[in-house]
Amino acid sequence: MKNYILGISAYYHDSAATLISDGKIIAAAQEERFSRKKHDPAFPTGAVRYCLKEANINANEITHVVFYDKPLLKFERLLETYLSYAPTGFRSFISAMPVWLKEKLYLKKTLKRELSGIFNIPEKSLPPLLFTEHHQSHAASAFFPSPYEKAAVLCLDGVGEWATTSMWLGDGNKLTPQWEIDFPHSLGLLYSAFTYYTGFRVNSGEYKLMGLAPYGEPKYVDLILDNLLDLKEDGTFRLNMKYFNYATGLTMTNKKFAELFGAPAREPESELSQKEMDIARSIQWVTEEVVLRLARSVHKETGMDYLCLAGGVALNCVSNGRLLREGPFKEIWIQPAAGDAGGAVGAALSVYHEYLEKPRTVQKPDATKGYYLGPRFSNKDIKNYLDKIGASYTEIEDTTLMPELAKIIEDENVIGWFQGRMEFGPRSLGARSIIGDARSQKMQSIMNLKIKYRESFRPFAPVVKYDKVSEWFEHEGPSPYMLIVAPVKEDKRTLMTEDQTKLFGIDKLNIPRSEIPAVTHVDYSARVQTVHPETNPRFYHLLDEFEKRTDCPVLVNTSFNVRGEPIVHTPEDAYRCFMRTEMDYLVMENIVLNKVDQKEWKEEGDWRDEFDLD
Repeated sequence: MKNYILGISAYYHDSAATLISDGKIIAAAQEERFSRKKHDPAFPTGAVRYCLKEANINANEITHVVFYDKPLLKFERLLETYLSYAPTGFRSFISAMPVWLKEKLYLKKTLKRELSGIFNIPEKSLPPLLFTEHHQSHAASAFFPSPYEKAAVLCLDGVGEWATTSMWLGDGNKLTPQWEIDFPHSLGLLYSAFTYYTGFRVNSGEYKLMGLAPYGEPKYVDLILDNLLDLKEDGTFRLNMKYFNYATGLTMTNKKFAELFGAPAREPESELSQKEMDIARSIQWVTEEVVLRLARSVHKETGMDYLCLAGGVALNCVSNGRLLREGPFKEIWIQPAAGDAGGAVGAALSVYHEYLEKPRTVQKPDATKGYYLGPRFSNKDIKNYLDKIGASYTEIEDTTLMPELAKIIEDENVIGWFQGRMEFGPRSLGARSIIGDARSQKMQSIMNLKIKYRESFRPFAPVVKYDKVSEWFEHEGPSPYMLIVAPVKEDKRTLMTEDQTKLFGIDKLNIPRSEIPAVTHVDYSARVQTVHPETNPRFYHLLDEFEKRTDCPVLVNTSFNVRGEPIVHTPEDAYRCFMRTEMDYLVMENIVLNKVDQKEWKEEGDWRDEFDLD
């Protein structure tokens, strides 16, 4: 009899569900893709139903359900924190308590009620319900799918129950905890505090802070290290909580923090100044320094050649790039859904390997199937929807389609690209993507302002054939999950004039820096994704045809959504996004739609009000 284990993360942010069968990941999806509410924290009803459907099983075939953290330990941390800071934070305490006393403290009951409703069976007939610790879930999500028999594992996030940073040793089917740094001392919360102070939304705006950093200078590094962070040579640290409000308050930073930096927090959506850019660069520098020091200490302690990473901080791909280039490890492997969503994967794998003591088979390049683990739609499904709404389309076989699309992209058209199983995690990896010509000087601003409706400073990622990556970027080996930032090769760069080199901040934006300006950030860096024929043969085929036409194996790849919207899931989501924006073509499997052939798109009200800006 097969072991089917359902992993669930929920109730904080990025709810998700994962189903594994005998240690293999069968399906995984975030609830936001089904509910259309970005970072949806609700119980992942849609994702759970999808997992069962993908595996073609009934609820009674599930042997275990596991939740990705331990709510009682989290409640203990909440109470101890409020007691240690009393009487400050009382407002925050009384706002948090009703939710905990009504829902989160009795999470076992809540989960059983939800599962009973989805499975349509009485609670007493449910499979056993287990709980892993938060960082245990992160560590398991990083190590067990990795290509290593033995590795050190580093987890860095905001906070789980108590741990904010933890180190583990992975060996075969076992993970052994080594040490941890506990709340309130948190690199993730430090970065989120600066996200908040610079006017971006916590838990979704951190990547904007990272993207803003290259426009600034690290002017505030000493101020941060002298006042906010006591950083030791081995990478361990303590925060000066006099400047932060997150332990007991309703905001991340306080009045003393504002006084230290000479102004209150920036109002969201207000104009960005050079100061925010310099602050972003400074906290990014500090973050990279902490990660590098910790990694060196871990290597020294363990003697391991390989390192696995998980937790929200592991999504900082600039830091990851430096760690790969400058760190002591031969290789690193980063969990693609490094945040809370990936906790569902780790919880399920932890039950299989550690609780049930089942052996682990190491797989190359890893055990995630390229993280294409979500739903897929056939040509028939797509045509049924398009016929229902009266859309105009043609159906073209791949041998003809890929050369045609290469020509369309070469002519600077923007394409919505929808094919195969949907990606799991925060990145579009060539299944639900918007793509364009990386050589185009205007593509970055077209995509930001006319397609994505987002801030002009934000960079786009290059997608490149895996076998050509080292010809275009200072990077060797695979980077299939868009988690490594690497410099563009010197011989592909465009020298700036003397006047251009003197520009500061956002004035740097529109200076072409390389042969692929649409994906070259102002510091000549790029967040690289390599495409492999084994995991995404159609995307590789398209890149190959584009290279035949242009001698360039690189395209722009960004997520198929507009600002504030989750990545599209269904053909309906894709068509709606296509019609709402200035995309030129939509390709869903073998179905091609040209914008000029579509009937006028009408909606009641302004659709931009539908999504909260992230």
